[in-house]
Amino acid sequence: MVVVVECYHGVEIEEVILGLAQTLQPVAILRASTAFKSERQIDELVEEYVTDDPVFGYMAPLHLTDFQDAQKLETARTEIQQALQGVLLVVGTGASLIAPEADLLIYADMPRWEIQLRFRRNKVGNLGVANEAESFSYLYKRAFFVDWRVCDRHKKTLMAKWDYVLDTTQPDVPKLITGAALHDALQHTLTRPFRVVPFFDPGPWGGQWLKDVCDLDRSEQNFAWGFDCVPEENSLLYRFGENVLEIPSLDLVFSHPKELLGEEVFEAFGDEFPIRFDFLDTMEGGNLSLQVHPLTEYIQEKFGMPYTQDESYYMLDAKDDAFVYLGMKEDVVPERMIHELEAAQTQGQYFEAENHVEKWPIKKHDHVLIPAGTVHCSGANSVVLEISATPYIFTFKLWDWGRMGLDGKPRPISLEHGKNVIQWDRTTQWTQENILNKVEPVGQGDGWREERTGLHEGSFIETRRHWFTKEVPHHTQGIVNVLNLIEGTEAIVESPTQAFEPFIIHYAETFIVPASVGAYSIRPHGEGMGKECATLKAYVRTPPDFNAKYSFNQN
Repeated sequence: MVVVVECYHGVEIEEVILGLAQTLQPVAILRASTAFKSERQIDELVEEYVTDDPVFGYMAPLHLTDFQDAQKLETARTEIQQALQGVLLVVGTGASLIAPEADLLIYADMPRWEIQLRFRRNKVGNLGVANEAESFSYLYKRAFFVDWRVCDRHKKTLMAKWDYVLDTTQPDVPKLITGAALHDALQHTLTRPFRVVPFFDPGPWGGQWLKDVCDLDRSEQNFAWGFDCVPEENSLLYRFGENVLEIPSLDLVFSHPKELLGEEVFEAFGDEFPIRFDFLDTMEGGNLSLQVHPLTEYIQEKFGMPYTQDESYYMLDAKDDAFVYLGMKEDVVPERMIHELEAAQTQGQYFEAENHVEKWPIKKHDHVLIPAGTVHCSGANSVVLEISATPYIFTFKLWDWGRMGLDGKPRPISLEHGKNVIQWDRTTQWTQENILNKVEPVGQGDGWREERTGLHEGSFIETRRHWFTKEVPHHTQGIVNVLNLIEGTEAIVESPTQAFEPFIIHYAETFIVPASVGAYSIRPHGEGMGKECATLKAYVRTPPDFNAKYSFNQN
């Protein structure tokens, strides 16, 4: 009997082998890595996609078969055919390609946040190579542009065939579930609102707000980021009896994209979740870097991404002295600003941002729209709910206030890319008229009112804010909704037909409502009763030229 354990990148192969060998008592164990090309060949294979840029690469179109050596693969298959009676265990990334007709297929999955933590501990390297000692930034870049793209393509071909799914997110605490049971769980998720598992990370500019609001470890120096809805890296938790299984939230996106995203969004994006919500905490911290995001044409040409990071800063909280840098001053001289930025990068001179970039005071519940190409930076003493398109790695830092990263090394500056995409005509007047607090009333009812707050007309994301003291009716209109409770202690999400169990949300929590849910309502609940609450909802809007403009669906 041939048992295949196909592993996503980051799974500790030897842990899986040790655990299963004790139970199955196999007559032979075959590691899938024996069919891989040499490390030198793999490095050469991925070189053009990893590139020599310190931060960015190019989205690789490679497949797992590209990493395998044809002769080694044939040798491994011959070994299987010649195996003695009993259980033969084939384990690792690519195991299912060695034994495509296996008697049992187990898929060992791994969320990307856990993979990143293993990178930091030098526990795993990149796909097909033993480079665990490389820097975290290199390991992450190579995984983002190559490994995860390759493993995702292979995973999609197997999901319908999984006999079992193995969760080894917690080392030495394995969880096993049948593929059928997981399929049922994923199907159930499409019928109701849900949250992904958030994760938090410190940073050189990080603040103290997230510690209190999200009840995080008070001994940490700070928390800069709170990733509350980034399905590409977050995970989902499912309880089966007394056991809790953790899987990547991408498994839901890959297995049921139409029901989750909606037909229109799927036609545009394929099986990719297009909206991201995260927190940027600078309360009692420092400024973010001065930065800009690439234009659509630039990100397509340079990095192989079909769309860019149009985003916005919704000010979840702010002290009296809070501010943002946004847009250029009316009298900006591009050559002078670039010259001073280059001097800051190469000679250590201090860059006076206010000489070139407009600085705006901001307050709680302001909404700052940031279309790609706009120079921006959130200052100290604020908390941003960042709403953006998904490709969040593509931030070109122009200036980082002369500070070091938490590792004691300078953070990479991407001035060469940045200066190619800055929109110099977005000056003070344009900024004020087009991207600062563009709030418009939309509708109202008994105990609620709705406002449009953004994003910029060039973005594919629409945001709506609802203030309410009573029940507010919502409908997905066949498009996935992402919401956050931006005001109020607690609210409850309900189905008018009792199609799903009531779902309680708390302040600053982000949740997803699948397109297939249709009608739902939100009202104050518990400690939120008697107080005005507010949600911010984001969804994809699809203008007539949507597909022609972006050509998203390139999976």
